[in-house]
Amino acid sequence: MPRPSRPCRWSGFTLIELVVVVTIVGVLASIAIPSFQGMRERAQIVAAIADIGVLSQELAEFELINNRFPNSLAEAGLGGRLDPWGNPYQYLNHEGAGNGPKRKDRFLVPVNTDYDLYSMGPDGRSMAPFTAGQSRDDIVRANNGGFIGLASVF
Repeated sequence: MPRPSRPCRWSGFTLIELVVVVTIVGVLASIAIPSFQGMRERAQIVAAIADIGVLSQELAEFELINNRFPNSLAEAGLGGRLDPWGNPYQYLNHEGAGNGPKRKDRFLVPVNTDYDLYSMGPDGRSMAPFTAGQSRDDIVRANNGGFIGLASVF
């Protein structure tokens, strides 16, 4: 005996429901993405600060053993270290260095008396004074290690 046929009922989402869902997802993404990028940038800055702290300790150990600071990071066995943005950390031993390449504060006074150690930051560019536009995003060691952080904060 043949079964009676039932009317076919389509189940699914209407176009209006799909548009509402896509709109909600778009609004949430527009809020979340900038927040995520800000957290990522802060994490990279914190990682660079920690790296500079560790490198400073290694350089202090080198100085204790050899009674002098190394002429380069490579001499201390620290060459090739990259910051979170993929750039090598910058180092300048002040012994024998002229005043020109030393990192300077807003009064153009060198910020360290022993050595400079810094990351050029996200833009990968830097200049000696912290007030220069290219240097504001640098992660620096200043006050002979008393300060490690953003050059714009120093």
